[in-house]
Amino acid sequence: MSTLQNETLLVADVMLGMGKFPVVAPCTFLKPALEEMGKARLGIICISGPEGGLDGILTDGDLRRQLLRMQKPFSAFFADDVIDHAVLSPTTVLDTASLRSALDIMEAKQVWDLPVLNEAGRLVGLLHLHRVVQKLLGQNA
Repeated sequence: MSTLQNETLLVADVMLGMGKFPVVAPCTFLKPALEEMGKARLGIICISGPEGGLDGILTDGDLRRQLLRMQKPFSAFFADDVIDHAVLSPTTVLDTASLRSALDIMEAKQVWDLPVLNEAGRLVGLLHLHRVVQKLLGQNA
């Protein structure tokens, strides 16, 4: 793959589209949200309300850190709303951004996933590092 092609790729060319990654409503109980996360095998779930914006994200690492920090029985977490444990201001990227700039963000923040928003602030996808690597190596992504 040529360097020029790498420089012209956009986030929209590589991202997982809606329906290809887990998205739940803020009022979803944590247990079903984790079940959705497990089905997708991505380690992240996006939380979006009826307007389609991004209300937050929850990663398996976020949950692990909260379980260790909070003094609460493990089973009690399952009855909480997913938004109660979410990162409410996650790092995001626009679908029109260059893939290079998105990779720079991922490296700086040391994250594997970036929720993708459109110009109107609606959730439109998820940029997953594994998919980016596949695309850059010329594999089907």
